[in-house]
Amino acid sequence: MNVFLGLLLLLAFTKSSSAIYCLCKDGIGEKELQTAIDYACGTLADCNPIHDKAPCYQPNTIKSHCDWAVNSYFQNAAQVPGSCNFSGTATTNPNPPSNLGTGCIFPSSPSSSTRSPPSTTPPTGTTPSNGTTPSN
Repeated sequence: MNVFLGLLLLLAFTKSSSAIYCLCKDGIGEKELQTAIDYACGTLADCNPIHDKAPCYQPNTIKSHCDWAVNSYFQNAAQVPGSCNFSGTATTNPNPPSNLGTGCIFPSSPSSSTRSPPSTTPPTGTTPSNGTTPSN
């Protein structure tokens, strides 16, 4: 029994990191990078962090914004195989981008993704189906 516990403890200390990122490839044209951004941000990605004045806006390059968008998509897709391809524009990497802006935290696993579930609260100025006015 002690040998089993010892092996289990050793395994716990030697387990490798599960961090994995999806990044846009170097040398890809701006049109292809923008297509990847548009697709990712239009579906599963949370692209709010790359909007102007947001924590991941800098560096303000299409490559940097593409890295954020495809990685957010990949993490929100639970790292499903094939969800980091974007028609050959992106690939997985064990390391985050080296040029992250101050305060930008790059998700490395599905649980660290910033995407929130959709809100069930009606938008401001709408009336819920029960006829009451929403309170904000």
